Amino acid sequence: MNPSANLYPPLISLAVHEFRTPASVVGGYLRMLQGDQAPPMSERQLRMIDQAAKSCERLVAIVAELNDIGKLDSGLIALAQQPLDLFALVGEAAGLVTEAGERGVRLALGGPSSGATLTGDAARLRTAIDAVLRAVLREKPGPDVVIAERRIETHDGQTRAVLVIADEGRVQEARDADRGGFDDLRGGLGLALPLARRVIERHGGEIWSPAVPGHTDASDRGVHGSVIISFPL
Repeated sequence: MNPSANLYPPLISLAVHEFRTPASVVGGYLRMLQGDQAPPMSERQLRMIDQAAKSCERLVAIVAELNDIGKLDSGLIALAQQPLDLFALVGEAAGLVTEAGERGVRLALGGPSSGATLTGDAARLRTAIDAVLRAVLREKPGPDVVIAERRIETHDGQTRAVLVIADEGRVQEARDADRGGFDDLRGGLGLALPLARRVIERHGGEIWSPAVPGHTDASDRGVHGSVIISFPL
């Protein structure tokens, strides 16, 4: 057993504390400057303060994600156990996603809007699905339609709720492909993807990208950036 593994939980806890304290102070001063009217600041100064405040808020959000990751890995977070409909959660998350819209990338839903009942933490699952949807959309370079296809599948006596996120017209290709790895360390989304993967797996789910023939790198994006999420019912 690696002795350093025992240091991981307190290390994450310490990092969260050390980052959160200065970030909170900086954020507080920036908010004070935003509301300070004497002496009045120029438009340029106000824009700079606004951008700094947004960046500080993002840093605070990343620290919160790191905190949740540490607690999930340490078993310190008790996920809510309530009946929920996974397909309805997908619809709710999709309705709030605007990622890459300025590039003409559009998200569309497919399959049934309900009927995938399981027990879990609805709020955390909704956030996890939102993160995965945004990750797929933000990597599309130009006009495109991405389908989030909801399915109920039964294999070998086990029924699962499956979400296939793929380019329009390539949903079945993505579903039929071999399993590849899921890269949750891609940049641009803070720690939302590592957190999403943990939440999905804590609910007994699985997440992967379809494998590209000839590629074995776990960081490979798979079949045109497709992602598949599966939960037992």
